[in-house]
Parts: sequence; C-alpha cells; structure tokens
Amino acid sequence: MLARLLVLPILAAVGLVLGTPVAPAVHAASSCSGRPAKTVAFATAELRVYKSRAYACAVTVAKKPGKRRAMSVSLQPRGGRAVTDSGKYTKLAGPVTVHALNRCVRATGSIGGSSASTGWILC
Repeated sequence: MLARLLVLPILAAVGLVLGTPVAPAVHAASSCSGRPAKTVAFATAELRVYKSRAYACAVTVAKKPGKRRAMSVSLQPRGGRAVTDSGKYTKLAGPVTVHALNRCVRATGSIGGSSASTGWILC
C-alpha cells in the first residue's frame, strides 16, 4: 500500500516532465460521427441528427453556451426504445446513438422551455 502511494506521484511527475500522460484522459464525445442528416433550429438551440451506415446519432447544441441549464436530447428507432440524455449542461446534450439500419428514427431536443422534434426521418 505504501509503495503504491509513493509510486503514483513519481509516475505523474515523470509524465509531466516527458509530456506524456500517465493514464489516458476520459473525454466524452462532443459530437456524432457520420454525415449530417437533419438539423432543426428552435429558439435557444439546434437539434442535430447524424447518420452513419447502421447508426443514427443526435445532439442538442445551445446557440449561446454559458450557464448550466436543463437540456435534453432523445433518439428513438421505430419499434424500439428511446435513448435519452438529460441534465444541466452548458452547451451540449448528448450524443445519443441508436442502431438504425433500415429503420426510421425520431429525435427530440430541448433547452429550458423550448423544444423541437424531427418526426420520423431516415426512412
């Protein structure tokens, strides 16, 4: 136990000196992969839907990032359950991804009291 406590700070210092991270940083994906399929603008944000070969992905992006506020994004394949990301964010809710090979999807995004929906798309 004592050896671990001594080794970790030394490894961190070596990583800083050499310019290499000791452990990989965990970063959330900030956007979706694939081609843009649909963008729906509403009062405070944009709902963006992307399509790759077998997947659809959606994000809600605030027009004016800043203070934390309630944001959400939801993506549902036809015949399946919706995948949702909601919480208090500064600029982006999502991404959420669903398997959508040969399936329609519908996306909904909201910030505060404003929201938008795509209806069934990518059919």
